[in-house]
Amino acid sequence: MMASIESGQPLTFHSVYKINDGMAHVSYVTRKGAIEIQYPEGNPVTALRYRHHGDYTAASAGLEVRKRLGLDDDMALIYKRINTDKHMNDAIREHYGMRVTENEPWETTLCFVISQFNNIKRTERIVRNLVNRYGREMETAQHLTRLFPDPETIANASVEELRECGLGFRAKYIKSIATAVSGGMDLGSLGKMDYREAKDALMKMDGIGDKVADCILLMGYKKLDAFPIDVWVKRAMENLYFDGKRKSLKEIHDFAYNKWGGYAGYAQQYLFHNARLKG
Repeated sequence: MMASIESGQPLTFHSVYKINDGMAHVSYVTRKGAIEIQYPEGNPVTALRYRHHGDYTAASAGLEVRKRLGLDDDMALIYKRINTDKHMNDAIREHYGMRVTENEPWETTLCFVISQFNNIKRTERIVRNLVNRYGREMETAQHLTRLFPDPETIANASVEELRECGLGFRAKYIKSIATAVSGGMDLGSLGKMDYREAKDALMKMDGIGDKVADCILLMGYKKLDAFPIDVWVKRAMENLYFDGKRKSLKEIHDFAYNKWGGYAGYAQQYLFHNARLKG
């Protein structure tokens, strides 16, 4: 599960992960509350335990955890579909058990707009700055925490105030998207569209290009035919599958869909995480 959390997915940017006495601990906030997960290293799915705070019930927290961490994904089927060659086989062996997470669409949109032209550490810092400054306060039995900020609060902030969180040029995009969502844009409706239609709709929004749109669709809506292409994935695809020849985004998208079909997004996540760790 550690790979799922640390592999550049939304939880990478604002969860807290640690290992203590052989137990892995993950805690994160949403707009509804906070979730704390604990499990023995090496057996995360069958021995997972969690606590919830805020507006969650036991049932809704359970659904949140299973959906968020992809615990119901049929990994045997997914591996059968994507394990098509030596390169993918190596990535799967290296990161066996990694899931594509499914995160709340607003949270996913905010995180990936921030991630453009940023490394993971800097993206983490900016997202946490926004949580600490604009998140609603919630008191748990242990401490006071702040929840993930809602679009209305971000929309009411000035571009200058958002820049103070480290957003830079992204501040105007974040404010524009937050204003649209708080004004009635239904991000949930994108989940009802097919992949191409949803991607076209996202790319009409300020600050969302090809790669960010695919990240949002993959990890905010679990559209597994999305194949985000950043510098790591482009380099890996060209080196592994095109003999080092430079290819356009369209050529890589077409190749990925023809090779991995409706599970291309899973293939991308394994390629991305493997390429990033190996440098």
